[in-house]
Amino acid sequence: MSSAYTESLNRLIEEFGKLPGIGPKSAERLAFYVLKARPDEAMALAEAIRDVKTKIKRCELCYNYSEQATCEICSDPRRDKSLICIVEQPKDVISLEKTGTCKWVYHVLGGHIAPLEGIEPSDLTIQQLVDRVREGDVNELIMATNPNMAGDGTALYISSLLRTAGVKITRLARGLPTGSTIEFASGKMLTDAITGRQELD
Repeated sequence: MSSAYTESLNRLIEEFGKLPGIGPKSAERLAFYVLKARPDEAMALAEAIRDVKTKIKRCELCYNYSEQATCEICSDPRRDKSLICIVEQPKDVISLEKTGTCKWVYHVLGGHIAPLEGIEPSDLTIQQLVDRVREGDVNELIMATNPNMAGDGTALYISSLLRTAGVKITRLARGLPTGSTIEFASGKMLTDAITGRQELD
């Protein structure tokens, strides 16, 4: 860090530099933006960061982000609770919801099975999903894990666990390119994948 800056400014630059995609110059610009901002603007940013870390937790039903015990989607009486869409990350919920075609509820796994990376089924919310299916009136599970090897493997593993549970198991249609991720798919592509979902063998 530059000796020309104060200790607190150097610390702020260092913290901004830890953010993904932020290099030294960008970190410096952000720090000086905060320094020059009005006190109320700077404190609003600080309070927003604090609130994200202190108020947001996992929904006790679907494990999506929520500020309540149960998220807004799970609490919505207009949602069809018999349809559960299984995704890897909360960001995938946001991407699917933007299509405006989803009437179901979700289950967020928290990732995908990747033994080489040390991620086993027990590290995800797979058992919670199995319990949820066996306890509730679930008619269909929509596998919306990413269309790549890890996502497909995770979907097949879950399907094998629930094949005898008496629920229909479908997969988003291959309007999604193999090897891609839900997060970066276009709204039209996701809409086609949702409406054209197919039953898993």
